[in-house]
Amino acid sequence: MRKPTTPLPRHSLADAVVGRLQQQLSLGVYKAGDKLPSEPELMAEFGVGRSTIREAIRILANTGLVTVRQGSGTMVEPQRGIAEPLPQRLRRADATHLDEVRQLLEMKIAEKAALLRTRRDITKMKALLQDRNTAAQAGDTEGAINSDIRFHVAMAVAARNDILADLYRSVAEQMGRHFHQTYLTTDRFIETQQLHELLLQSIIDQDPKKAWQYAAKITAG
Repeated sequence: MRKPTTPLPRHSLADAVVGRLQQQLSLGVYKAGDKLPSEPELMAEFGVGRSTIREAIRILANTGLVTVRQGSGTMVEPQRGIAEPLPQRLRRADATHLDEVRQLLEMKIAEKAALLRTRRDITKMKALLQDRNTAAQAGDTEGAINSDIRFHVAMAVAARNDILADLYRSVAEQMGRHFHQTYLTTDRFIETQQLHELLLQSIIDQDPKKAWQYAAKITAG
């Protein structure tokens, strides 16, 4: 039996157990055809109750990672790409990892938006950036966060790549939750307003190199 690990963090306990088990599957601790430890063993390993383990196994089974066989236990299935729906996977993601993905997306989006934006895109981004500033100056954290996310989503739409835009929307939804936990005042939004304005200007000027650079500076903060 494995020794208990460190206390499970954030989200629901079942999601945290799923994350740990998926990590073990990725590392090859359990391979296709292997049987997972019994419920009591998993309870001891993760320091959680039976209902939590059963919910975690249910989630894994629904994503096709394991199969529960009556009388035989829980078996690991062969993996063929990502079986878990992306929004669900993003909800369990570590905030740091999620932010790294956001950084990569926003730099590419900024570059493409500078090349492909339309006048309509510019008008919308200008309005959202003004809303962001107004909310930030008024100390409206909720409004600043929402306008910030909508500005970046509008930039993703301006990049003219539906897959990229949909992917960014999924990431942005989870980042919004993180922002609400992280930013208790609008100070950060006031500090980065000028960078956002420079980013928008580089898109207006159709300068992809500067757009990439300003996006990198914004996401690095």
